[in-house]
Amino acid sequence: MTKETLRKCIGCFNNKNCQTMIKITRESSSGKIFINPNSKIFGRSVYLCYNDLCIANSFKKNKLAKFLKADLTEELKEKLKTIHKE
Repeated sequence: MTKETLRKCIGCFNNKNCQTMIKITRESSSGKIFINPNSKIFGRSVYLCYNDLCIANSFKKNKLAKFLKADLTEELKEKLKTIHKE
């Protein structure tokens, strides 16, 4: 029996299974930000639910940038806004 891995969404602060969430990682060595990276990339990570409200809440008060401790580009923001619609 495997244990379910729970992570907290920074948009709604609910705990959910990490396999059902968007993972955003800032790589520790280069500082580059990846969306849904493989598990071999090490760095600071945050999780978001796949819905508009959580994604919008993560941009309010620059919450996503604060959790990642990095500046976000407009390209990354647009990619996040359209990722759940794919």
